[in-house]
Amino acid sequence: MALSPRRLNRATLARQLLLRRAPVDVVGAVRRVVALQAQEPASPYLALWNRVDGFDPADLDAAFADGELVKAPLMRITLHAVDARDYTAFHEAMVASLRASRLHDRRYTSTGLTTADADAVLPHVVAFASRPRTKAEIEELLGEHVGAPPEPRLWWALRTFAPLAHAPTGGPWSFGPRPSFVAAPTVPARLDPGQALRRLVRRYLEGFGPASAEDIARFTLQRRTVVRETLRAMADELTTVEGPGGVELADVPGGELPDEDTPAPARLLGMWDSILLAYADRSRIIPDEHRREVIRRNGDVLPTLLVDGEVRGVWRPLEDGIEALAFERLTDETWDALAGEARGLLTLLAARDPAVYGRYGHWWSKLPGAEVRVLRG
Repeated sequence: MALSPRRLNRATLARQLLLRRAPVDVVGAVRRVVALQAQEPASPYLALWNRVDGFDPADLDAAFADGELVKAPLMRITLHAVDARDYTAFHEAMVASLRASRLHDRRYTSTGLTTADADAVLPHVVAFASRPRTKAEIEELLGEHVGAPPEPRLWWALRTFAPLAHAPTGGPWSFGPRPSFVAAPTVPARLDPGQALRRLVRRYLEGFGPASAEDIARFTLQRRTVVRETLRAMADELTTVEGPGGVELADVPGGELPDEDTPAPARLLGMWDSILLAYADRSRIIPDEHRREVIRRNGDVLPTLLVDGEVRGVWRPLEDGIEALAFERLTDETWDALAGEARGLLTLLAARDPAVYGRYGHWWSKLPGAEVRVLRG
């Protein structure tokens, strides 16, 4: 089977619950979409508002508070929200990369500390975090073990690769600017790194497939050679299809592949939405001509207008509505659909944080636009 770019786009939207809002609870939704980018606290909420029928943000508050969903550094060395049942395998698959990103970094090695120093104190930190602990509390513990005041880069390294999750601290989006940390769940039992990576690859394909080895490598920041070896080891449990340009794409048997003419509704995606970052070929969702406007050089990924399954602009909140900047002219029908979405989004924000993402507004004056409208509730 050969898939056109448009059909590949529809497969992503279907698996990411963006063809229609699904009647599913928040934990089930996160499990379906595999992982939500969570470095900005509001983003998991906006992601699920776009994907879940009747989404109630209080349900997400509760899932974080109860530990059903875990927020921790995982893929691409960034914070993700995942089902607690996936966390152990995902962490085991990623921990070597997470460790290397810090322990081999000059900012750590220049302190004179070694890998052994980090490993020696790690069990003490995890045990100490049997209940939520602040950065200051953990640094005090480190001082007791390595000398006070402790080298700040030690905690900088540990917080990235230790099996620790962010503990809810309150605020409109469960997590505030000063995080607390708690030992992450350890069930089901740990897997060896190879088994864990196979689990992660399969889960990725369930939520983002069909995809190439390069796509999987970009999503995880695993080396492409490692990903290819993993796909070969999984050959008996996966299928392959031909993508645009004859690229071989891996997939799970029975993965959704809607027809390319399947309608795709308008959506207002939050910052760093996972579908914008899950592929080496970003054109699956972001047209090449718009990629630099959406993904900034410093890594910021702006809130976007999704029109017919592709990014066609960006948005930001104002006091009296949602300001939408389209990179190209849109039809009146499309603007009406975006306005309908904006009404729902404004209701969500009014109860939580009407100025969400406000500190990123400086990008606005630097963006080219064909049309700008304020969508009011």
